[in-house]
Amino acid sequence: MIVAPTSDTLNQIATTISRGGVIAFRTDTFYGLGVDPLNRDAIYRIKKMKGRNDRKPILIVISDYDQLHRFIAHVSPAFDLLAKAFWPGALTLIGQARTDVPSELTAGTNSIGVRMPDDEQVRDLVRTCGGALTATSANPSDLPPAINAQQVGDYFGAGVDLVVDGGEAKSRLPSTVVEAVSQPKLIREGVISWAEIEAALRATQKSDR
Repeated sequence: MIVAPTSDTLNQIATTISRGGVIAFRTDTFYGLGVDPLNRDAIYRIKKMKGRNDRKPILIVISDYDQLHRFIAHVSPAFDLLAKAFWPGALTLIGQARTDVPSELTAGTNSIGVRMPDDEQVRDLVRTCGGALTATSANPSDLPPAINAQQVGDYFGAGVDLVVDGGEAKSRLPSTVVEAVSQPKLIREGVISWAEIEAALRATQKSDR
């Protein structure tokens, strides 16, 4: 079923998530598959849909900064700096996961990637669903990420309980991924360039002198 993200449908979307359902929704980049990130059965379901192996972690999106501490055990200075510089934004930061975060999310890495999307409508949706959702790209592993609701339907059909039609994807690039457990390390360059991130780090270092 395809629904629009309106005030009338938000409760329906939230109920789907609370019951272990899978939604697809437009993030601030591509469409993602959203489930309750603490529901192991739901996480397994999206992995099976995508044909993913268990060695690849699944990132999450959060509605507000205070949700971060549900998933990150220790916010390093680099993590905090980059979050404050680029969130809301298309920057996924990898930090040390709390011990109660499902291993299905971390894939045994003891770390987890988190992003706060640069889209108020998306953050409202995530907030209604409890403040955090998985956001692994909505595509089988061997195909490109879905950029609209129709493409999600073509990929998964009735395998997705609800497709939240947020229009066309706003970007043809994924989020940038930076490991920030200690010193920042680029994992994937996307919407935000590594040069921008390095500039933010240098600016902070100068102000600390």
